[in-house]
Parts: sequence; C-alpha cells; structure tokens
Amino acid sequence: MQQEIRPLLAVDIIEQLHRQFALLSGGRGKDGAPIITFPEYSGFGDLVAEDFQNVVTYLTSIPSLDVASIGFVIIIDRRRDKWSSVKASLTRIAGAFPGNLQLVLVLRPSRFFQRAIADIGMKLHRDDFKMKVPIVMLNSLSDLYGYVDKGQLTCELGGNLDYCHSQWIHRRTAIENFAVTVKTTAQMLQKFGTDLAETELPNDVQCTKDLLTTHTEKHDKLKVGLCFSVNIILLNLASYNGLLVLMTENAFEQFWSKHHLKLEQCLQFRHFEHDFREVPLSDIGDCVTLVDMLLKDLKTLEEKAQESLEKAQLHALHGDQLIQSNHYSVDSIRPKCVELRRICDDFTNEAQKKYDVLSKSRQIHKGIDKVNQWCDSGVYLLASQAVDKCQSQEGAEAALQDIEKFLETAKENQLSDLKNIHNQYELAVDVLIMGFINLSALTNTTKGLLCNCCVLTDPVFFLPRHIMNELIETERLYVEELFECDFLLQGYAAELDNTELSPLIPAALENKKDVLFGNLPEIYEFHNRTFFKELENCMERPELVGTCFLKRKEELQIYEKYCQNKPRSEALWRQCGDSLFFQECQKKLDHKLSLDAYLLKPVQRITKYQLMVKEMLKCSKNQEGTAELEEALATMLDIIKSVNDSMHQIAITGFEGNLSELGKLLMQGSFNVWTDHKKGHSKVKDLARFKPMQRHLFLYNKMLLFCKKREETTDGHEKPSASYSFKHSLKMSAVGITENVKGDIKKFEVWYNGREEVYIIQAPSMDVKNMWVSEIRKVLTGQLEACRGMQCVGILCIGIFIPSSQLPHWTPGHSPDASQNGDVNVKRGGED
Repeated sequence: MQQEIRPLLAVDIIEQLHRQFALLSGGRGKDGAPIITFPEYSGFGDLVAEDFQNVVTYLTSIPSLDVASIGFVIIIDRRRDKWSSVKASLTRIAGAFPGNLQLVLVLRPSRFFQRAIADIGMKLHRDDFKMKVPIVMLNSLSDLYGYVDKGQLTCELGGNLDYCHSQWIHRRTAIENFAVTVKTTAQMLQKFGTDLAETELPNDVQCTKDLLTTHTEKHDKLKVGLCFSVNIILLNLASYNGLLVLMTENAFEQFWSKHHLKLEQCLQFRHFEHDFREVPLSDIGDCVTLVDMLLKDLKTLEEKAQESLEKAQLHALHGDQLIQSNHYSVDSIRPKCVELRRICDDFTNEAQKKYDVLSKSRQIHKGIDKVNQWCDSGVYLLASQAVDKCQSQEGAEAALQDIEKFLETAKENQLSDLKNIHNQYELAVDVLIMGFINLSALTNTTKGLLCNCCVLTDPVFFLPRHIMNELIETERLYVEELFECDFLLQGYAAELDNTELSPLIPAALENKKDVLFGNLPEIYEFHNRTFFKELENCMERPELVGTCFLKRKEELQIYEKYCQNKPRSEALWRQCGDSLFFQECQKKLDHKLSLDAYLLKPVQRITKYQLMVKEMLKCSKNQEGTAELEEALATMLDIIKSVNDSMHQIAITGFEGNLSELGKLLMQGSFNVWTDHKKGHSKVKDLARFKPMQRHLFLYNKMLLFCKKREETTDGHEKPSASYSFKHSLKMSAVGITENVKGDIKKFEVWYNGREEVYIIQAPSMDVKNMWVSEIRKVLTGQLEACRGMQCVGILCIGIFIPSSQLPHWTPGHSPDASQNGDVNVKRGGED
C-alpha cells in the first residue's frame, strides 16, 4: 500500500522560518492577490537552495486555492543592498517560485551608485530572469503605494498592517497541530461511525444485549480519547476553533445517541417478540384445573407484555412524528410503523382469541365433569339394583322407575344440550371429545343423548386441522392481497398511459414497469390457479400438505427471481415514490396503503411457509405424512436460503468471469481472513499474520470467491443493499482445508497449490465454521467421486499426500477410507 504523502508543516521548517528571509504577512494586492515579502536579509545570497525552496513552497500553500489562483504579488526590499543582491533575488525567485506569479515589485538600492548600476543591470538582464510577469523597479515607498495600499503593508514598508513574525509562527504551529488532531479525531469518529452503520441488528434478545454492551464500551473508550483531544485543542486555539471542536463532539454524541436509541429499541422489540412467542396459542388444556392455569399464565403474560406493547406504540408514534417532519428515511420508517402496529394488533387479537378459546374450553370441561359425575351416578344406580328385586314384576317396575327418574335429571341438569355442544364449540370440542367416551358406561338408553358428538375420536386431530385451517385462511388472504397487487399493476400501468397524468410521471419510471413490479403477475397466477386450491384439498387430510409443498417445489422458485429484483424495485421506488404521480394514482384507485407496502407481501409470505410446516410437523410426529413434512420443511428452508444467497450474489462486482459457470452457490458469508503466502515479501507476510481482512466469501462447486463488502450511501435515502467487490478466487480443484487452527476454535485454513497460498479464516461462530467446513468437504469429496474409475496417480486423501505406489486398491463405487485428521486436499502425483 502506497504511503500517504504528508504536506509540509511549519514545525518541519521552524528554523528556516525564524530566519525571516520571506514573509506572508496577510496583506493583499488591489485585486485580492496575496503578498509575499522578501525583506532585507544580509545572508540571502548564501541561503541553501533547499531551505529557500521549502519556505517558499510552504508560504504559497497557505492561501486557499481560489486566492492562490489570482497570483502572488512579490515585494523585494533591497533599499540598503546592492544590485548583485537584487539580481540574485530575482534569479532565485524566477527559478524556484512554485506559485502563480502576478507582479514583482522591487525596491531598488537607495544609494546613487548602486541605483545607477541597478537601472543598467535591469535593462541588460531582464530577459535572463525568465519571468512572464511584470518586474517593476521602485525608487521609494511612495512609488510602492501606487501598487499596494498602505493598509496591506507592514510597518517596515511604511504601512499599518499589524504583523509580528514570531506570533505568526506560533499561531501557524498551533493551527497545524489543531488540524492534525482534528484529522486524527475525525478518522477515529469515522471508523467508529462506519462500524456502527455497518452493524446488522441481531435477531434475538441475548445477541442484542451483547451488541449494546460492546458498542457502549467502544463509545466510552473513544469519548475519553476525544475529550483529551478537545482539551489539547482548547489550550492551543482561539475560542471559535474550540467552539468548532465542541460542535464536532456534540455531533458525535448526537450520532451515538441515535445509534444507542436504535439498539435499545431493537432490544425492546426483541423482548416483545420473545414474549409474544411465549403465548401458548396452540394449547387449550385437558381439564378445568389446567385451563385455569393457562388463563392465569395468559393474564400474567399480557401484563408483562403490556409495557412492550406501549413502547411499540410509542415507537410507532415517534415514527409518525419523523414522517410528518419530512425525515430523509420516510420510505423506510413508514412500513416499520405499519409493522409495529400490525404486531400490536395481532398480539391483542390473538390474546383475545386465546381468552375466548380457553373460556369455551373451561365451560366444556365443566360440562364434561358434570356429565362424568352424572354417568358415574347412573353406573352406580345400575350396578346397585339387586338381582332378587327384579325377579318379581313389582320389583322390576320399581327398578325401571328409579332409572326413568334418573334419566329425567339429565334435563334438570341441562345435559340434554350436549348434542349441540359440537356445533357451539367446534374449535375446542375436537380435542375434548374423548371425554365423552366415558358415557358409554351407561345402557343403550343414553346413546341417543350423545350421538351428534361422536364424529371424532382422535384427540390429536384438532391441532393439525387448526394449523391447516390457519394455513388456508392466510393463503386465501395472501391471494386476495396478490389480486390487489395485480389490480394495482394494471391500474398503475393504465395511468402510465393516461395523457392527463403524463406531466406527473417521473422520468426515472419510463419503461421501468417490469423493474418496479418484477414477476408479481406470475406469482399471483401460480397461487390463485394452483397452490391455493391444492392447499384447500388438504383441509380434511392435513397429513398431505407436505406432499403439496414437495409437488410445487420448482414453481416456488419464482420467489428467487422476485427477491433478486427487489433491490432494483426499492431503488426505483425511492426515486419515484414521493412523486405526485403515485399520490394521484393511490387517491384515484382508493388504496389505503402505498404501493411499496403491497410489493413487500411476497417477501413476507415466502418466509412464513416454513413456520407453518414446522408447527404441523411438531404435532404430527410418527404419523402418516411425517416424512413428507420433514422433506417439505427442508425444501422451504432451502428455498429461503437460495433466495437470500442469490440476493447477495447479484451484488458481486468486478468479477470478469461468468458466475453461472461456477456451479451452484452453496454458501456465502462474512469472515476475518489472514493470508500467508510462501512467495510473498517477508514484511508482507509478517503484517498479514496480525492484521485480518474483512472478506465476504462465496462458495461455489467450482470456485471460492473472496470479495470485499462495500456500503454506499445515497443523498436523502437510506443506504442501499451492500455490494461485494471481487478481490480473489481459488479453484476448488486445487484447494485443501485444515479444520482446526491452534489458538482459536472458530478458525480454519483453506490452502492452495500445496500450501503455496494459505488463508486463515475466522468464522463468527462455531456453527458457521462447522457448516462451511462440512460444505467444503462435500465439494472435495464430490471431486473424488468424479475421479472414480479413472487412472489417477493421486487421490483425495486426509492429512498427507499418499504416493500412488502406496495407495490401497479400490474400485468404482467404493470410497477410500478417510482418517480423522483435519486436512483434506486433492493432489496429483509428483507434487511434494
């Protein structure tokens, strides 16, 4: 890396400046040109060329570029000197002055003889000075005032400009120290700010707490250094400069406060999400006591979540205030406010539903307890009838009367209404239906009392059906939303052709309809005509839903195309979303939400399928269709991963090859990377061992790409998705891997061409490391499989290279045995 060239500072030439052979007093010519004065200095002719050059270069670098572009006015005072001194001064200035000259004024020697020599010498040698600007020989100070106002001249030249050279040097040194301190401080702040801006918010409570603690510690440490810098500056500079530094410090604190608030809000939100997930929405209890416990737990959870709900509402109100104040990130804030309110409403609605279901469940359980008691009494009545009593007609009639009286108590206790219980409490009764089986202990005379309730006998039937019902209902709502999106597309497309609105159409939107909407119509057609109907067919047989997802595995890949286009769509919306055209369209089409809220629906939906399949799988263990559900879950997770990976892949820049030729994208992620190359320079190698590079890796079947993640901000909007600048690549056919690196369990090695190049890679966690190591091993093992049956002098081996003469005999279809060492590599015979 090329070292930055530091500009010349006063402290570098402090001795030469104190010799005072050239001054920048601050005076200006009549057109604002800066004045440099060369006062009488007896040793001017003996100056070392480098000293003269450094001082003049430094003085000409002080004025701003605009001022310096006017040109400098040079005043050479040689009134007490000789013509030889004048000539030497002009020659040296002509040959070494680095700035743009406008005018050279020379106060020539005042003694008669030297003045005469100067006049003659000037006529003879004017062309020797090689100056393209006028050189004016002045006889006196009064002549000088004709070119420069007295107020712009120091007292040595008869002016009244206040100037002290020692004070000037002291101030210049202080200013430059200030600049260096400010630059260093700014770099510290910028790095810290970049680190904060590029940090992704965690998805769970503990990680959010850890991040909040880490960033707070970094902020406190940086603030100590910043305060120290401020104190140094305030001691050395005037008050207005100190005020500038304090403003910088205040700006930093404001930035930190916003970031800190963002992390705290994230932590609050993650707590809220965690509490929300704790609501037992799928459990309705199997007895009155358990239902009472669930009701109590739900009440406690609601009280606990109330604070989070209130905070979420406050965050939404804060977002509304930012929107009303024309915040630069309105497009990002608005959907977050909508999402916050939706989650609050969902929690309230689900809690109320839970109360309703639990209340009905409690009422049913009380009814069942009542029925059980009545049944027990009936069984006891039947069992207590003496056989001898029934040997006579009178005794049998008396026993029958006792039974008829007992059956009449069913009406008194409202037990005859049990035949309507399934219709009244359909959602809850399915899981409780087994309780009614106890009624079979009665005689056949009671069968007519319960006949409409025994439609279900499986106590686990309710849960899968409930989840299936939720899946179908949310799918129905999603299709309706897609229909609205499709209607929006048609509506906006029609308005794009509307001549009345043509003056309002943004130029950036021209011929960009497909970019804005992506393949949304294709997604709508698939769900409306195919997928929704197939899910409906699974209503009575939830175990078939896994097969439904597997059957449509290929069609669901349309979401990958939609999500790949989403960044371009969002960028276009940021450009045009606030335009009058979309405002008029929304008003004309009478839509409550803006277009971007509808365009987000497919992204939200594809991530929810796996959650529902996972819940279905939980209550279907060891049941019919379990294997298909497990495969369907893996399929949906793979689709989401492919969507996520592809959205990262499209952001790769600078790769000259064709990414589609590298095979399937298997993994992608960010890592710390150290390099250690055999052929590298020793200093580079030593440096590489200690300083990691931040690299984003993309693992394909045929190649491993090393890229650098870059974040670019745009004026007036949030930063777009990250881009990945291509840096280096390794062919997988020549790659080896060492799973464990001494000193850090999260590190592993990838080496190339027999360890000619070694890359030490540090994963963010052990889970990530294990996944990458496993995937790389699969790739290398796959290369071995491809070599089977071929005459190879080297094979995939673990740990060390095995010469072909020592290889065990193996045939296609049989893998060579792998040892437990951590190294894997494909090598060829003859390599050392």
